[in-house]
Amino acid sequence: MDTALVIGGTRFIGRHLVAELLDHGYDVTLLTRGNRENPYADDDRVDHVEGDRTNETVLEAAATTVDPDAVFDCVVYHPSDVRAATRIFDDSEAYVYVSSGAAYGREEIPKREGETPLETCTAEQAVDDTFETYGNRKAEGDRAAFAAAEDGVRAMVVRPPIVYGPHDYTERLDWWIDRVNRFDRILVPGDGTNLRHRVYVADVASALRLVAERGAAGEAYNVGDRRLVTLAEMIELIAESLGNVADSPTEHANGEQSEPRAGDVELVHAGPRELAAGGLELDDYPLYRTYPHVLSTAKLAALGWESTPLVEAMDRTVEDHLESDRNGDEIGPDREAEERVLGILETF
Repeated sequence: MDTALVIGGTRFIGRHLVAELLDHGYDVTLLTRGNRENPYADDDRVDHVEGDRTNETVLEAAATTVDPDAVFDCVVYHPSDVRAATRIFDDSEAYVYVSSGAAYGREEIPKREGETPLETCTAEQAVDDTFETYGNRKAEGDRAAFAAAEDGVRAMVVRPPIVYGPHDYTERLDWWIDRVNRFDRILVPGDGTNLRHRVYVADVASALRLVAERGAAGEAYNVGDRRLVTLAEMIELIAESLGNVADSPTEHANGEQSEPRAGDVELVHAGPRELAAGGLELDDYPLYRTYPHVLSTAKLAALGWESTPLVEAMDRTVEDHLESDRNGDEIGPDREAEERVLGILETF
């Protein structure tokens, strides 16, 4: 395969996927609405088609003008869009749909492709736009891709859990990096053994390419860090990475410079009762999940995929965080509420 169409390639997963494809010799075309800055605008190896991927006429025009060998669908949130794309690009050598670990409908450890049941999806859920139906819609998109494969389309599915890394607009990990970088005492929800599978974004990109090149039609592939860490271990990993990049000051997006804070942090654990003193709950914390969420990645590894070592992945993530103005303030507890909890815990 020589040519690729990336539907959504300027923000996060798609942005890293474009870099991965370029590194492996592909000619790449982006299909985006043009609402965000295109990091590849000055790269003559990357073409750009502007349009809304939910408009079938736009997809049909892209199929005709680009005629891609591989199609990577990174921004599809409704099963009807998967059905349209697999029909329109039915003669491509590969169609890869970016699904989610949220598509699984049963709590199992680990969740395996073809074994763990998927979420159900009603007709009403299929057209909904709320977060509550996200997993249902992703699961129905999986089934749409599988149905296309039965009709002869080389359609495949990749299921990542929480994705982290440079340019992560969700700021979920940024909230924790900011906490560790600014404070010596870190309030940890629960006992710190919370386990929620994550995956480095560059590894998602390499998985998408490998599945397009080597995957089997009608199959799904989980992608996630090959070594998992608990929430407490993740915080310690962040502290280690801050120490790794502490030798040089960082220039932020606003032009200011700061020195990364290096050193050990004290983890202070708080259960529901203690958190309530600050008006907080366990689920207020980014990346917290009561029941472990773990995906088996053996099937993807069998294609020759490998994940980036955790320290290396976190170092790159921390470096990008320090160069950005992201701090996750909008998605996690404020420090004043945490200080109230920490003050009470000091009296015990």
